[in-house]
Amino acid sequence: MARRRGRVIVVVVVVVLVLVAVVVIRLEHGTGKKKHMASTAIPVTVAKAVVQTVPVYLDALGTVVPYRTVTVQPMITGPLEKVLFHEGQFVKKGQEIAEIDPAPYQATLAQAKAKLAQDQASLVNAELQARQYASLVAQNYTSKQQAATANATAAEDRALVMQDKASIESDQISLGYTKITAPISGITGILQVNAGNIVNPNLSNGIVVINTLQPVSVQFSLPQQDLPQITAAMSKGKVDLVATAEGNPQTAKVLDHGVISVLDNTVSASTGTLTLKGNFPNPKLALWPGAYVNVRTLVRTIPNAVTVPPVAVQQGPQGSFVFLIKPSAAGHKNPTVIDQAVTIGYEDEATIVITKGITAGEEVVTEGNSRLKDGSKVKIVTGAGAGATSGTGAPTPGGSA
Repeated sequence: MARRRGRVIVVVVVVVLVLVAVVVIRLEHGTGKKKHMASTAIPVTVAKAVVQTVPVYLDALGTVVPYRTVTVQPMITGPLEKVLFHEGQFVKKGQEIAEIDPAPYQATLAQAKAKLAQDQASLVNAELQARQYASLVAQNYTSKQQAATANATAAEDRALVMQDKASIESDQISLGYTKITAPISGITGILQVNAGNIVNPNLSNGIVVINTLQPVSVQFSLPQQDLPQITAAMSKGKVDLVATAEGNPQTAKVLDHGVISVLDNTVSASTGTLTLKGNFPNPKLALWPGAYVNVRTLVRTIPNAVTVPPVAVQQGPQGSFVFLIKPSAAGHKNPTVIDQAVTIGYEDEATIVITKGITAGEEVVTEGNSRLKDGSKVKIVTGAGAGATSGTGAPTPGGSA
């Protein structure tokens, strides 16, 4: 019995020793793992804060409109005899583009000239009689009444001559209107009336529409809150515009460069927006009337601005911050990061201007910051693979994601 108890005690002691050994091994293994994890550097990519001049743009959607547009209307009535242009052709101001049958107006002009010759002959005779009667009155050979009648007849004929000259001038103008010329230089649109039709000054669509496309205008709107920036920029001189294709204004293809030509004198009460118009030289005809384009208005530039990529800036309870790289201390392999509060002066999709918190040349984390906290060790790598970049749900300063 005593031997059996002794064996049980030995077994229990052995089991306890084994359990203690297992616990000790696990504790040592866990501690080592924690130490290993604590000492592991987190891979990140970084970018240096750089100094550059940053343009400040106001972006809007605009509509291309002709610089000038004219609907060509006939000034007289008659059959359209000739069309001297083709649709879509560039025409110069004063170039003949159509002709109305001139025959009726030539005949009317000839009649007016014949009437003038007739009345001029009558005037010559009336003036001669008036002079004769004036001489006879002076010699008391005739009455003053006859002399006055002769003078009145000459005056009447003189007025008829003036009327005839005015009629001739009017007929010449009408005859000139039979040749229809381009009132402006530009590109013709679709022909609205074909040769052979009777045209008149009341045509609903005219003969053709001519648009000036070089230069061309773009009309766009901006919120009324931007008025101070716009007027301040205009007070300094010309305000530059950039027209780009639809899409992201900062990356879309640039179509042309221009300047603001006019700021409308009222704010739209219904939309609370300002209407502006800009002129563009349009040398390649990249801007076409009716098309939508992005318009970027350069209101100012920020010189010597300290900038970082937008992905470097995080948001926390205390405001904006970046993970700033601190060089490794003596005897340490990896650098560390601190969460550095920053003040943003301006931002767009391409860059952020920092006015306070960091200086040019300092490095900030751009990828891998979702795994960081204040004091984390990091390993700087190049390219992708540093981990997800935090956006919404970014870590708070001093905290972890």
